[in-house]
Amino acid sequence: MSSSRVGRRLAACLLNVSEARRKDVVENIAKAALLGENGEKRPEVSVLNIFSDQDYNRSVITIAASVDELNHAVLGACVEAFRAIDMGAQEGVHPCLGAVDLIPIYPLAGVGVEECGALARSLAETLVLSVPGSSVFLFGEADLPQKRPLVQRRKQLGWFARRDLGALEPDLGVAPARRCGLTGIGASPYVMNCNVTIDTQDLALGKEIAGAIRGSNANGLKGVQAMAFPHEGKIEIACNVESFGDHEATEPSESGYMAYRVCGDQFSYVSPHYIETQVKKLAGDQGIGTIGRALIGFTPQECKNCAEYAIKENIGEFWKTRRGVFM
Repeated sequence: MSSSRVGRRLAACLLNVSEARRKDVVENIAKAALLGENGEKRPEVSVLNIFSDQDYNRSVITIAASVDELNHAVLGACVEAFRAIDMGAQEGVHPCLGAVDLIPIYPLAGVGVEECGALARSLAETLVLSVPGSSVFLFGEADLPQKRPLVQRRKQLGWFARRDLGALEPDLGVAPARRCGLTGIGASPYVMNCNVTIDTQDLALGKEIAGAIRGSNANGLKGVQAMAFPHEGKIEIACNVESFGDHEATEPSESGYMAYRVCGDQFSYVSPHYIETQVKKLAGDQGIGTIGRALIGFTPQECKNCAEYAIKENIGEFWKTRRGVFM
């Protein structure tokens, strides 16, 4: 994964917006990433996937593009999202602070994490000028000089508890307004979202399992952040799966960790299958089964491969060819 077969320098944004129940609104946001100011199609941009969850009232839109085009595409999608979503009326079980809740940028091919951080900072500065009432906090490689990770910033801001917006101080923009809320923008190695549903309504048990697999636990899975939510009458263990740069565990056959490279740098992450296996074991110890697993989009390698193909073939609405998931 150190170089792109089609010779392009590619990055991805997994745009998280606080809307899933109005499919037309979500698709309009996705389509806005593909069009320039005059309605012409942007070159070297593709929306690879849309994942929408009704209970969470949250969608993740995977936008891949050349590094020269990514910020234009993401900004177009954000402008449409802020126009259509009112945080004052938003409801859903998943925590969120903003109509556009999260804008993470990840390197795919020919570009490093630091350059993605510069892209994210530039996007943040442009966003607060382009959307009146918007405000931003920075994380990861965009948060200089501290480079605080997303989970730390979210804890500081009360993201998990939906703190009063009026008490928050953004890094950029005005004090958070009720309609727009607060948007996180940053960059890091690729982060997957992988959810496993357990066959129970016991939220306390779900939280216990989420805590057991969390990477901050001494016996947890490295790079995994996990929470438990009620979901469709059951409990879902929702995981952010971070890629990390050390080489302690990269043998998938023995440890469940997968490895890949970007610009010569090696990264590892826990495979979705291994996460499901661990959740299944912990639930089984309590006499509970699992119902299924959902990967929100792609693994890092899949995202890169799909981006290269879609951009090479000029397929902007790639999600339609793979039937983007609406749940």
